[in-house]
Amino acid sequence: MSLDPFHSKKILKSGKNELTYWDLSSLQSAGYKIDTLPFSIRILLENALRNFDDFGITKEHIETLASWSPEPSDKDIPFKPARVLMQDFTGVPAVVDIASLRAEAVRKGKDPQKINPLIPVDLVIDHSVQVDYFGTSYSYQRNVEVEYERNGERYQFLKWAQKAFDNFSVVPPGMGICHQVNLEYLAKGVIDRDGKVFPDTLVGTDSHTPMVNGIGVVAWGVGGIEAEAAILGQPIYFIMPEVVGLKLTGKLPLGTTATDMVLTITQLLRSHGVVGKFVEVFGPGLDSLTVPDRATISNMSPEFGCTVTYFPIDNRTLDYMAKTNRSKNQIQLVEDYCKANRLWREGEEKIKYSSVVELDLSSVEPTVSGPKRPQDKILVREFKAKFGQLLEKEHGRAYIPIDKREEGRWYGEGGSQPSGAGGGNATDIEYETKVKNGLKTVVVKMNNEKFALHDGSIVIAAITSCTNTSNPSVMLGAGLVAKKARERGLDVKPWVKTSLAPGSKVVTDYLQKANLMDDLEALRFHVVGYGCTSCIGNSGPLPKHIAKAVEENDLVVSSVLSGNRNFEARVHPQVKMNFLMSPMLVVAYALAGRVDVDLMNEPIGYDPNLEAVYLRDIWPSNEEIFEVMSRVLSPKDFEKSYGEIFEGNDIWKELQAPKDKIYQWSEASTYIKEVPFFNGISEEVSPLVDIEGARVLLKLGDSITTDHISPAGSFSESSPAGRYLLERGVEKKDFNSYGSRRGNDEVMVRGTFANVRIKNHLVQNEGGFTLHIPSNQEMTVFEASRKYMAEKTPLLVLAGKEYGSGSSRDWAAKGTNLLGVKAILAESYERIHRSNLVGMGVLPLQYKTGENAESLGLTGKEKFNIYGISERLSPLKILGIKVEKEDGSHQEFEVICRLDSAIEIAYYKHGGILHYVLREFLKK
Repeated sequence: MSLDPFHSKKILKSGKNELTYWDLSSLQSAGYKIDTLPFSIRILLENALRNFDDFGITKEHIETLASWSPEPSDKDIPFKPARVLMQDFTGVPAVVDIASLRAEAVRKGKDPQKINPLIPVDLVIDHSVQVDYFGTSYSYQRNVEVEYERNGERYQFLKWAQKAFDNFSVVPPGMGICHQVNLEYLAKGVIDRDGKVFPDTLVGTDSHTPMVNGIGVVAWGVGGIEAEAAILGQPIYFIMPEVVGLKLTGKLPLGTTATDMVLTITQLLRSHGVVGKFVEVFGPGLDSLTVPDRATISNMSPEFGCTVTYFPIDNRTLDYMAKTNRSKNQIQLVEDYCKANRLWREGEEKIKYSSVVELDLSSVEPTVSGPKRPQDKILVREFKAKFGQLLEKEHGRAYIPIDKREEGRWYGEGGSQPSGAGGGNATDIEYETKVKNGLKTVVVKMNNEKFALHDGSIVIAAITSCTNTSNPSVMLGAGLVAKKARERGLDVKPWVKTSLAPGSKVVTDYLQKANLMDDLEALRFHVVGYGCTSCIGNSGPLPKHIAKAVEENDLVVSSVLSGNRNFEARVHPQVKMNFLMSPMLVVAYALAGRVDVDLMNEPIGYDPNLEAVYLRDIWPSNEEIFEVMSRVLSPKDFEKSYGEIFEGNDIWKELQAPKDKIYQWSEASTYIKEVPFFNGISEEVSPLVDIEGARVLLKLGDSITTDHISPAGSFSESSPAGRYLLERGVEKKDFNSYGSRRGNDEVMVRGTFANVRIKNHLVQNEGGFTLHIPSNQEMTVFEASRKYMAEKTPLLVLAGKEYGSGSSRDWAAKGTNLLGVKAILAESYERIHRSNLVGMGVLPLQYKTGENAESLGLTGKEKFNIYGISERLSPLKILGIKVEKEDGSHQEFEVICRLDSAIEIAYYKHGGILHYVLREFLKK
């Protein structure tokens, strides 16, 4: 068969170039209604047309996409992204895996250098900087120094990979957050490669990869496992998505921000139900949204639960490309190609969507979200009352308004806040605990300073995360809030740990040009690093005197951050309530020092003359923000910052990396180890077998996130991972984080299901504990798994709805595999995590509609036998489960096997997607 079955190859003239492209009009001529297809589906269709090989991508795949209809479909479609984006937490284990594939190739007598990325891979080191130092001019430099001390071995490994692999580039630490770098620099909109022109598409090993949808690029987050397969030439297969149309009308009212808009949309789309679907934005309201506004929405796709939130390319897109220093030729190519190939938004399209959700932007109000899920929207005007309800509901404590509290003053008799890691000598600090009307007050006295901490006190205020630092309107707005607050004599409360972590150096440049950096620094919002910080748990330690007051008095303190994630124990293990909001509100709440304040009606503070200052007094108008933006934003800033993006600082330049093509693993390393998955792999696949005599390792509830399964933050000496490192001579101060040690499977398997907030219904204790059922002994999950392995007992995890939501995290699946878990039985799954489980040979099972552990009377102490795997396994096959209860009685029920396609069955048979790829390589 011809590799152009629809005769769609055409020539596009753009400038002086003539390029080959695959024309969607050829399918319109063949009778398919391309003009009614969502733009995002058109891009998938072009992808299939161009990559057609009549093997991995067939004519049937093309026809399936061309025939897309609003109704749900169970048909499988392929996707071959043009490139891959990684961050270092997820990138390091991916590179370890590819290096391990090379090592096994050598053992099998093959040429290891033939294992290389087949498409461009950009890895941005942005997840390793922690906020150890804050509130000072030296914070950034010291945090960078500590970052290199902690992560030098990992960085050497990545520098080795950059030299050892083709098509692999590394953006050094301190240059920005991968999604913002992608939006501002890496994304092309349209790619010109090898004489061909086609839409820029990618997958990324971070769930917030869809942020680049805001500039018209179809992209989504996958686990490192899927990304590695794409890198090695495998199409990504998934069920044909429904596409929900998000219709925007009106304009944002004065006093609201893009963050308020996106938190409103998060709740709206979560309520509608978009998990596993595409969202595409249209309507007249789109015309008023800049690309940064659009990207703010797209960034939160994983919080909605959808795969992408796509904004078609239009004049706004071209404006942004010009402002961010894309070349004139590139901008012209984007316009020429999109207009020639039905990918340009005119605003008059007659697209048919699976469903439509409408939002009048003029209805948006100032909004925050929390205390532990991004979709839990709270209007600022209701925040104070809502806090009291949450305190009682979530923590069983009565709320006492501030005017009835024992300690009326919230700050003391002068003095300054200690800065840096730890914040002073805790032995010089006095504490006094008072209880009145059921409310605990901790009065802290230190260096002639006195203040009171209560439930609701804010201990972390972080302007962080690509969600908002990519948007100049809210970043300059935050600077203006700081300026006006400073003019009124206000200051951030001394118990608040402040930080500013821009997503790129462009942000610092325009804040300095606007003369607003001094104002932010006057309120202790100094730059602490360029990377993901508080949003991923890299908040660093609380000052010792604050940490002690919180820990010893069990205070329910809060964080406020401009990030996108606020899951339990994610931001900081001692902070039980975490609220997402705009950078402007982060500054405002840091000034107030507590979340239980009605900023719409109560003073945010008092100036030196004891005159009340309200939020409205320090809030800039839209005109003020736009005037500053027009004055300070320039393409030259982007040219300067991204002209040196791959250079790194002096420490990076001096970093020595191995020069071998095969990585030389060190037995002594506690950061980088060859993974055990491929060592000694058989070249033939073993037959599938049923699962018999399985025990439940954990019985979990709803909304178990990948943070619960594989936490990224710090861990204690008493944890299995901590004990492992102590036994190898690593001191507690050098533990670093789980995220930074993802290149070591021994640490990561011990950290699986080790989140301090995970609730396993088999035991009373919160945290990574379980019951070894045969002995009725309580122990850590890791210890129990090893005991079961010695007994040759397969393991099962029972869960509720939305299992595996949150960040794409391959170790949540890898660690599950290494614990000996053969299957998960849940009510529903988050898309990426289900795929990752398949990619690691763990069978995802789903209860039939209306059934769950409770309705079936499952306690988790039964023995499970799962039948139907070994014979004629097919997509979505119904399997039988026979349960043996503690009293010896039996129960049978059926479940859905969530292997959704033929290729997933192939991956499962091989024990995982990379096992499949390696065997294919060995055959060739």
